[in-house]
Amino acid sequence: MMRRFAWAGGLALALAATPAVAQASPAALQAAAPRTTLLLHTDRAGPRIAPEIYGQFVEHLGRGVYEGIWVGEDSSIPNTRGIRNDVTQALRQVKVPVIRWPGGCFANGYHWRDGIGPRDKRPRSINAAWGNVPDTNAFGTHEFMDLLDQIGARSFVSVNVGSGSVREADEWLRYMTAPAESSAGAERAANGHAAPWSVPYVGVGNESWGCGGKMTAETYVAQYRQYAANLRTFHGDPVKLIAVGADTDDYEWTEKVMAGTMKSRPHPTPLAYINPRPLLWGLSLHFYTFTGNDWYAKGRNVGFNRNDWARALGRAQLTDEMVRRHAAIMDRHDPEKKVALVVDEWGAWFNSEKDAPSALYLESTLRDAVIAGLSLNIFNNHADRVRMANIAQMVNVIQSLILTRGKEMVVTPTWHVFDLYKVHQGATQIPVDVDTPDYVQGTTRLPTISASASRDTAGKLHLSIVNLDPDKPAPIDVVASGLSGRRAQASAITADRIDRKVEFGQPDPFLPTPVRGIAINGDRVTLTVPARSVTMVTVE
Repeated sequence: MMRRFAWAGGLALALAATPAVAQASPAALQAAAPRTTLLLHTDRAGPRIAPEIYGQFVEHLGRGVYEGIWVGEDSSIPNTRGIRNDVTQALRQVKVPVIRWPGGCFANGYHWRDGIGPRDKRPRSINAAWGNVPDTNAFGTHEFMDLLDQIGARSFVSVNVGSGSVREADEWLRYMTAPAESSAGAERAANGHAAPWSVPYVGVGNESWGCGGKMTAETYVAQYRQYAANLRTFHGDPVKLIAVGADTDDYEWTEKVMAGTMKSRPHPTPLAYINPRPLLWGLSLHFYTFTGNDWYAKGRNVGFNRNDWARALGRAQLTDEMVRRHAAIMDRHDPEKKVALVVDEWGAWFNSEKDAPSALYLESTLRDAVIAGLSLNIFNNHADRVRMANIAQMVNVIQSLILTRGKEMVVTPTWHVFDLYKVHQGATQIPVDVDTPDYVQGTTRLPTISASASRDTAGKLHLSIVNLDPDKPAPIDVVASGLSGRRAQASAITADRIDRKVEFGQPDPFLPTPVRGIAINGDRVTLTVPARSVTMVTVE
């Protein structure tokens, strides 16, 4: 069976191949599977792909912060003001645009004053969200802002609604953004940073339906409106407030939050000097991938079989349904699409192995790369509504970009996908129609190929292709009306088996490999992408 899919997305193509696949004859590869046709509507430019779709998430959990990012100024691990140099270098390369911090469920119990002032005088806290482990608070506001400066990212701060207050959140924003001559700014200056920081994104709570307060949607809306009326920043652009959205497919939550936040009662006596601020910039969505659809049986992250591979990819493909259905509700309340859908927690979450060195630590395999490519394609294809996404989590926690072990550091296959896809940041989306055969494994049936496309400011066309089939290379016909390119090239990420993992002290098996046999003729590009791969194609 062939399926035709209309994608509204644009993103650069990252194609992966082993040397053996790349050197095989085009005729042999093209005969391996039915052809896929990708129709690029280059005459129908879509929305800008927000760079923030490639955002990250850092929570005080396991070794995500301590050892993963923060080692302290006295560490033998090379660092800059306590922050690991190898990690910041890797993050700069993939152009991380924004980082969400300090959580997650951890944010629901985080009190920002514990993390300022001399580090040797900061109180030791208990991380009640994740195993009641101690937290030294050595990594706090100043250290987070320093991390952002070192990698060139912007801040997305989650304020504590679960156990905090409007006053506490307001005082934190004043501490970070008020001028030095104010009392809040003077305190910040006394702690080592006279200039105010920019805090463009503020999340009002986290998972308020669960670990953030077990609230009903009505209760949360009332809380949110109180916070929104009082939270503001005093430096940089006006703050963009992000409300807590649904857990997975809780469409009723989205309906009630949109209804309760999109309409504001006008002030009875409007004053010219009052600068009206939007009540809502973004609405979040949390959706994780595991093997199947059971939170309590997520499956192994290594040593899995082909059924596990397919079931996990089937779960990841549901991201498209989640985004479409939540966006449809938002469209009714916000037809001009002013409110962003912010997928601020997404990624693969499998069961940690028994010998895992820290909480929620997962070894990283080729399957993670395919999940990342598939998910990013979906976000790019919905760039009209999805304007930020934050993979969970950046270092040493579930679907990480980076793993550390003492002084050692490795980048994961997910990092390689982000490195290939960075060309989509800020590019113009090009809609793609995908006509592809089905990939069938057991009871799972999926389209074999996922794709998205974009055109950057230099006029280069980028096409991202993910081949979900673990065994068959996929012959691809790319048709782009009005295509004027004369040169095409592609790189691919793949490996010799589906559960190949990155290992410390070993060569990186996921380095992108050039794809050979690409041909360009008028408005057509033909190539064959390897099995189980993520591919980036560039036409110029």
